[in-house]
Formats: sequence, C-alpha cells, structure tokens
Amino acid sequence: MTMRMPFCMLLFFLVLASPAAAQEHMHGDDPDEAVEGGGAIPEGWHVRTDRGSSMDDVRFMKMAHGYHVVLGPAAVFYKPEMTASGAFTAHATFTQNKAPRHPEAYGLIVGGKDLDQEGQDYLYFLVRQTGEFLIKHRAGSETHTLTAWTAHEAIHKADDAGKASNTLAVRSEPDRVRFLANGVEVAAFDRAPMLNTDGVVGFRVNHNLDVTITDFGVEK
Repeated sequence: MTMRMPFCMLLFFLVLASPAAAQEHMHGDDPDEAVEGGGAIPEGWHVRTDRGSSMDDVRFMKMAHGYHVVLGPAAVFYKPEMTASGAFTAHATFTQNKAPRHPEAYGLIVGGKDLDQEGQDYLYFLVRQTGEFLIKHRAGSETHTLTAWTAHEAIHKADDAGKASNTLAVRSEPDRVRFLANGVEVAAFDRAPMLNTDGVVGFRVNHNLDVTITDFGVEK
C-alpha cells in the first residue's frame, strides 16, 4: 500500500510539524559507543556527525563493492560533487550487520544543500529493523516530519541475529517524489516547492550501527 499525499495536505502537515533536533535515536540509556579504528574516511567523502560529535568514533571504509560504516555518533555521508536534479532515482542497499541496543535507522538523503554549514538542508528516507520507514526534511537544527514511523510489509525486519537488508530508492519525477523499499512504493508526495530533491545525494546512518552499503548511486 502506497501513501500518496497531495500538495494541500503536505503544506498543512509541514506547517503544523513541530521543529525538533533531528535525532532519531534519543535514548538516555544508550550513549554513543566507542569505535576502534575510527577517524579515517575514503578520499573525496565528507562526514557530518550529529551534534558535532568527534570523528574518532566513526569508522568508514571503502570495500570492493561498497562501504562499511561502524558508528558511535549518527552521521551523514556524502560527496559534494555527487548531485542530482530534475528527474532521477537515487538508490542503495543497506545491510544492518548486527542489532543495536535500540532500533536505529539508516537510509538515503537527497536535495542536500550546505551540508557543512549551520543551515544544512536535506530530505531523508530511513528504515529500521522493526520494518518501519520514516520521511523527514531537515533545515538547520530543525526537522519536519512528512511521514512518521510507519510499518510496511515491504521493509525487511531484522532476523534473530539482528541482521536485515533493505534496498531503498528515492525517485524524483516531474509531478511527484516516490519512496521505494525493496522495489515497492511505500509513499509518494505530489511535487511542491518545499519538497526539494535537487542537490547532493548521500546516506545517513544513525548511532551505534554497523551497516554495509552497496549499489549506492544515482540514475537519470
């Protein structure tokens, strides 16, 4: 089942949305974990941690067919020159390698602007091990929820070992933006001025996760 929201409803929802400090992992008993071998990142990549946390607990490695991320703090990963505009599909396959203490999220960002500045701006589509997805917009220190955590049968839940793999895509079209999980459209929004998808494409991984990212790219 696809969630489709027309422009008028989207505008109403965004106006009423309560700005929040863009954290999807606020657990007082779950601090950022220490990570061995952190601090280095692949050439050309940029990493922005939440709350300006140290990069010492971010391990980001290039693999033969993708990337491996082991985190203390949540972070956004991007290449400034990897941008997309107009009609395109951004996609990646995310594999959660083990269960965190609490359900944590990972997924794509599109429409990224000023990602190294206080006024950072991006749209993000995340899933978590409970089989749920979330769509939000971040503007500076505020976030606006387009779709709150929602269960969908297309999203793979973690197995008994805490492992789960999900292929996500954001499809930007002239009249709508579509969000797909494992090839199934889980939500769609009619095109609106505030629903920007033009900009940097990257991915977000929340704190204390061990995630492998493969097939990350953009197709026109």
